[in-house]
Amino acid sequence: MLELLSKGMRLYTEGSIVIGKVLEKRSKEILVDIGYKSEGLIPLNEFDDPASVNVGDEIEVLLEELEDEEGMVVLSKEKAAQKQNWDKIVKSFNDGVPVSGKVKSVVKGGLMMTVGVEAFLPSSQIDVTPPKNLRDYEGKTLICKIVKINEERKNVVLSRREIVESERTEKRSKFLNNVEKGTLVKGIVKNITEFGAFIDLDGIDGLLHITDMSWSRITHPSELLRVGQEVEVMIVEIDREKERVSLGLKQKTENPWDKIAEKFAPQTRVKGKITNLAPYGAFVELEPGIEGLIHVSELSWTKRVSRPADVLTLGQEVEAVVMDVNKEDQKLSLSIRALDTNPWDEVSAKYPAGLLVKGKVRNFTAYGAFIDLDEGIDGFIHVNDLSWTRKINHPSEMLKKGQDVEAKVIEIDKTNQRISLGLRQLTVDPWKSIDARYKVGETVSGKVTKVASFGGFVQLADEIDGLVHISQISNERVAKVKDVLKVGQDVTARIIKIDKTDRRIGLSLKAMDYSEEQFEKERERMETVRPGEDLGSLEAAFTKAEEDYRPGESKK
Repeated sequence: MLELLSKGMRLYTEGSIVIGKVLEKRSKEILVDIGYKSEGLIPLNEFDDPASVNVGDEIEVLLEELEDEEGMVVLSKEKAAQKQNWDKIVKSFNDGVPVSGKVKSVVKGGLMMTVGVEAFLPSSQIDVTPPKNLRDYEGKTLICKIVKINEERKNVVLSRREIVESERTEKRSKFLNNVEKGTLVKGIVKNITEFGAFIDLDGIDGLLHITDMSWSRITHPSELLRVGQEVEVMIVEIDREKERVSLGLKQKTENPWDKIAEKFAPQTRVKGKITNLAPYGAFVELEPGIEGLIHVSELSWTKRVSRPADVLTLGQEVEAVVMDVNKEDQKLSLSIRALDTNPWDEVSAKYPAGLLVKGKVRNFTAYGAFIDLDEGIDGFIHVNDLSWTRKINHPSEMLKKGQDVEAKVIEIDKTNQRISLGLRQLTVDPWKSIDARYKVGETVSGKVTKVASFGGFVQLADEIDGLVHISQISNERVAKVKDVLKVGQDVTARIIKIDKTDRRIGLSLKAMDYSEEQFEKERERMETVRPGEDLGSLEAAFTKAEEDYRPGESKK
């Protein structure tokens, strides 16, 4: 050994990297001399660029064997590079130095990369948020950190997320320190939600709320933006402590509401397009950023419009009148009916109080009936104005839909656009002459019209009702009125009480056989009974009546 060294000869160790010289370039291999007693052959495909290899070039190769079966040295250019690269990878891992590599392919759970050696980059470690499509990274060069090495299996695991987070933190800090409210910045639309869009400002995400996108009303951010789109926005608010940034798009242009009063003064006629139909009204775009609302009550003077969609359609061009402008709340009230003269301006003259009118019963409510008098003009008869003598629980007890009726105008309410009518006003109130018609002690006849738990109603002449209280039916105890009195039954009774204030007549069946003295005592007893306990009230009777029911309802 000493003799060889003294003569300048090199020592060769299998597994070491040595320098060799290209002696010959063949079609499929290259002959390399490393200064040993024999040469070695290296396949041409082990070279990244075989065409650039020339005779006489010196190259680094791995000495695998000093002598094979044919007596030649076994060399490898590829394994030499792998050993060198592995040593670099181990050093980078130990030193915590990032490495650069190219994405080779997409595999289950991540990416395979070449960083001198093959390495695996899990999808969870590619970015701050896992990517949706890994194939977007194919062929790209990425800078990563080595997080795990297995010497035996030569496995390398990478992470790019830490580097990205570090870069974003640095960029975020720089961004927050350099921008101010009102600054214009560019970013990429990262995500779109119902309430707005998140904009990537290269290091920090800003929120562009839907209300800050346009002066015009939009229903969803996707009407203006798409994911991946580059946009220029304005910094509206910035919270450096919480690292929150609010952005605005509409703030880049002048607020059209600043000059609203000049352009759309009240009573101005305007034209616009229907952009939205709500149950309470229709929105009309007059110009970009300016919308007005036509309330459902402002659609017509005479037509009964329950929903704007019944008379208007989206995209329809309409003309309207500006009724009110509220710059602070950015509200514009419009009216279509104001284009025409209000027919109710002439109603007072056409339908003065006391006038007899004719019309058709159009509809019922629980408290009255609407009478169609003219095109779009209704009169209303309240249940209290249907009869002087009867307590009407529902207008259908006296009227039918489509029925022709005559009534008297009681009052005109122009503000609420209502004409109050009355049927009972066509006749004289019979209670004004009740003293001349009926006397206490007098015997009267009539027909039972209603039965309640406390008594039965008997219709006398002129539709005046009398009430036979349960205590006045018989001298015997009566458990249930309906066991004794039936609707439609003819009865004869004596008037035991007349109450003009409450418009009630009390009747007694058991007093029919009483002497005058007995009758007087019974009458005095009735006088001492509290009102409502003896005669009750018509309203209570209708509420509690056991055999009374409204037309069209089941009998209960």
